[in-house]
Amino acid sequence: MYKSTALLALSGLLAGVSAQQVGTLTAENHPAITWYKCTTSGGCVQQAGKVVLDANWRWLHSTSGSTNCYTGNAWNTSLCPTGDSATCTANCALDGADYSGNYGITTSGNALTLKFVTPNSSGKNVGSRVYLMSDDTHYQIFKPLNQEFTFDVDVSQLPCGLNGAVYFSEMDADGGLSKYSTNKAGAKYGTGYCDSQCPRDLKFIAGKANNVGWVGTSSNSGTGNVGSCCNEMDIWEANSISAAYTPHPCDPVGPYACTGAECGYPSRYSGVCDPDGCDFNAYRQGNHNFYGPGKTVDTTKKITVVTQFITDNGTATGNLKEIRRLYVQNGVVIQNSVNTIAGIPAINYINKEYCDAQKSVFGDTTSFQNHGGLTVMGQSLNRGGVLVLSVWDDYNVNMLWLDSTYPTDCTKDGCFRGTCPTTSGVPADLESSAASAQVTYSNIKIGDIGSTYSGTTTSTTSTTTTKTSTTSTKTSTTTTTSKTSSTTSKTSSTTTTTASGAQQTHYGQCGGIGYR
Repeated sequence: MYKSTALLALSGLLAGVSAQQVGTLTAENHPAITWYKCTTSGGCVQQAGKVVLDANWRWLHSTSGSTNCYTGNAWNTSLCPTGDSATCTANCALDGADYSGNYGITTSGNALTLKFVTPNSSGKNVGSRVYLMSDDTHYQIFKPLNQEFTFDVDVSQLPCGLNGAVYFSEMDADGGLSKYSTNKAGAKYGTGYCDSQCPRDLKFIAGKANNVGWVGTSSNSGTGNVGSCCNEMDIWEANSISAAYTPHPCDPVGPYACTGAECGYPSRYSGVCDPDGCDFNAYRQGNHNFYGPGKTVDTTKKITVVTQFITDNGTATGNLKEIRRLYVQNGVVIQNSVNTIAGIPAINYINKEYCDAQKSVFGDTTSFQNHGGLTVMGQSLNRGGVLVLSVWDDYNVNMLWLDSTYPTDCTKDGCFRGTCPTTSGVPADLESSAASAQVTYSNIKIGDIGSTYSGTTTSTTSTTTTKTSTTSTKTSTTTTTSKTSSTTSKTSSTTTTTASGAQQTHYGQCGGIGYR
């Protein structure tokens, strides 16, 4: 999966230092957001968090003035000579962000809203990707084994072709600041992104400029020789039509800078990560009346999404055995839909048997199994992941892998993913017709199984039980030391019209490159 604004430049104070620099004339103020840690015995306790914009969206300019290091789909060869990463790294600085004015990112209490298109003085910004922080210099690390992760989401304004994504990536907690001497920006400026697609569109990877071998792939994006790989747990990829959750294991531990075939390029399955994953999409698994406007999970209304990470011994040190999903809406707990495709277990969760059968029945490549499946995904989640929240469109296959028939000429089980026309999702159309689209994430919680949600549960025998959870008003602030964790790469595009605007790639989020 893959992802603008006019800012002032840093003076020449740091020009002689051989490292990725930080601009100082625009203050970096991270929007605050409340989230919650929950236990069955003590309820939910508020946590004081913040969000930070990914570095790839930011204005990248010279350390000695306001000259762009990157414009459109190309590097400035005066600042970033062809084939010379070290000089580019030394010459370029990231700057602070105007979150609401230039990127359409706002928070209020426990809610985060991401606008799809935001007009600004440089033209417009399209899409965004942010990370939850524990403090101003560290990402929050989540370890969800034997726990559940819950959030509310409003996807009512996300039409065909858009994707509001929530996922864990095994990024470094400090964004690589302590690991790479050439990275002077760190998590404070959203560095260190990685995911299972091994995105090569990132301008900086492992503290170095990725300008070597850079080739433009669209009017405002490109790819370099290096990619950034890591384990990715897609908790939520969705719009108002379709939704999926998908684990993506990788061979390396933590972020890994790949080159060549390791990145899954030019052969998709030659890389060190599983690009496809083992997904559960209710529509793809045969239930066409479960998720969508007016359906069992009604996407015209706010949805509570609960994901449970079940281990084989019921402890946080056990092996990941199942990934379960349920929803809460209007005070009613809704169990996930049950697979109805013949040859795949009639269950409503992801486990080894489900993944093995799904790959076989759908005729998909077994990259998930080849890279360790749930075992490796569980090991990654035990180490911990950074929470990523984004909204994006797909310049490669128009998000058809999520919400339509893909491949478009396919007529067999596994290809039907949603009701969107195969002609839908074209970014050039969406960025005009759906310019006002947005997604709101709120009420983020992690805790003991059964502690993060409440509602009336209807069982298969039509009896009802009521469960409740409580939320304490007590607050606590969490600090995080430098740890390794990982991230999936989800992308959206940014279009700007002036020299001082930041640029970002069109695609790269999960599923964005020839997905399945």
